[in-house]
Amino acid sequence: MADVTIMGAGVFGLALGYVCARRGARVRVVDPGGVAAGASGGLVGALAPHVPENWNAKKAFQFDALRAAEGFWAGVAQQSGRDPGYARLGRIQPVTEEGLARARARAETAAQLWQGFARWRVIRASAAPGLRLVSPSGWVIADDLSARLHPRAATLALAGAVVALGGQIVAQGGPSRGPVIWATGHEGLGMLSRALGRNVGGGVKGQALALRYSCPGAPQVFADGLHLVPHADGSLAIGSTSEREYDAPDTVDAQCDALHARALAICPELAGAEVIARWAGVRPRARSRAPLMGPWPGRAGAFVFNGGFKIGFAMAPALAEVMADLVLDGHDRIPDGFGTHDL
Repeated sequence: MADVTIMGAGVFGLALGYVCARRGARVRVVDPGGVAAGASGGLVGALAPHVPENWNAKKAFQFDALRAAEGFWAGVAQQSGRDPGYARLGRIQPVTEEGLARARARAETAAQLWQGFARWRVIRASAAPGLRLVSPSGWVIADDLSARLHPRAATLALAGAVVALGGQIVAQGGPSRGPVIWATGHEGLGMLSRALGRNVGGGVKGQALALRYSCPGAPQVFADGLHLVPHADGSLAIGSTSEREYDAPDTVDAQCDALHARALAICPELAGAEVIARWAGVRPRARSRAPLMGPWPGRAGAFVFNGGFKIGFAMAPALAEVMADLVLDGHDRIPDGFGTHDL
């Protein structure tokens, strides 16, 4: 019998399993598709902050999560013996002439809101580290809060840590004792919507690709809505699309080719780099756009932990600690706007 049963072996489910197991609970993670079969098996892995303005509880929580990420992933690596690909190397963003004044103003608010832990600077594009970028103004934003990890490697490392702590990861469930937490991605949001008779969220398809281009110490890039993330394995990930309407959830198409073309326009030095992987998957997006967590309404002993969408890997470690407080100790410190009681 497991003390905690977690449905779903993506980053949310496994991060919670790891935290619960570390606290002494017996954990079983159930997923018929296996580890990282869904959105957590992607390529990109950009852990980036919200802009430092209009501060609210969600932005503050994400800042705290990013600040704690290095220690969390170091612990996972040590426990599992697997490298999650984490590195806090910062991010570069080209700036338009029209956006230059706002970017500089945000540097001032970052100095206050980021509490001296990290910086947001506006510097000459020619002085920026890493990839050579096209910047309309000749300036870029450089922050040193952003980090990267490799999504699939990180999820596999979490799985290894759960097992190393005595947990189980299985394809099918069995008798369980204690709470059951549903962390089943967009399918789980659909199931919850049907159970409640109203829409609480669904899936957004994303496509991404990876090039053989080794610059593992370079900061990631965010430009024209696109992430370019160098990884430690000598690949560079490019993504991703956000498709509300789609026919095939796990199939790449011409939109993936368009990502490649946009990346080359941002960073011409990538021309000629071999495409070594393409990926498509459906990410869970709660209707509120914030993660969704807490008791499953009307179902005793069941909980929901879902809806990471674009910030899942950045938020999962910190949210897992909050969720473990709830399911193990009954202590509710779910951030405002994240709880299932708001449904």
